[in-house]
Amino acid sequence: MLDNLKLQSTCLKLEQRVTFAGQVYARYFIMACGGFVCSKTSLCILNLIYVMVSLLMIGVAAWGKWFGLVSSFSVMAAVIAVGFFLFIVAIVGLCGAVKHHQVLLFFYMLVLFLVFILQFSVSCACLAISKEQQNLLLEIGWNKSESMQKDLERSLDCCDFLQVNYNESCDAACFKEQKCTPCSDIIQAYADDALHFVGGISLFFSFTEILGVWLAYRYRNLKDHRQNPSAFI
Repeated sequence: MLDNLKLQSTCLKLEQRVTFAGQVYARYFIMACGGFVCSKTSLCILNLIYVMVSLLMIGVAAWGKWFGLVSSFSVMAAVIAVGFFLFIVAIVGLCGAVKHHQVLLFFYMLVLFLVFILQFSVSCACLAISKEQQNLLLEIGWNKSESMQKDLERSLDCCDFLQVNYNESCDAACFKEQKCTPCSDIIQAYADDALHFVGGISLFFSFTEILGVWLAYRYRNLKDHRQNPSAFI
């Protein structure tokens, strides 16, 4: 009888220890995944995606210029500049996330928020632009770059913007037979879909940027409990 009581007491103590250990492990797991570790991992993954997107933009622009697909230097330089800027911002965010650096995270959060405001505004403008505004912007862009005009004439097989003038030169193949159509008719047929596509993609990436701002703000105010609890930087 006494042995049975001792056995039951031992089993009860063992069960209590196992339950306590499980509660401690569960508390640590929730604290890690819902706090410092999860925020750090998510911020690193997001910035690695930004790095890959920026390198892709730079590579596509350089590839298009190398193979002569884009003859406009300003367009190529603009794409490379945007890709390089995104690469720098992503590297700053990645270093801040890895080192839990307060200054880098603050500037990363500030710059990313400004980019979000700009990109969100541009995406909303692309989705809400009217036909009249669209035609005006297309004509302004057409008259701004002669190299872009030649690229469009060759790729779309059209001449001039509003009216074909056969007394001038044109790089399109249809110009020899004098059966060309104005480029505005072809461009406007695709411009609406292109603006909606670009606006939708830009709007999607703008929400990833506000997600990055929220993660950086949350991660910046967390402490790594695996190290000295009093160490904040």
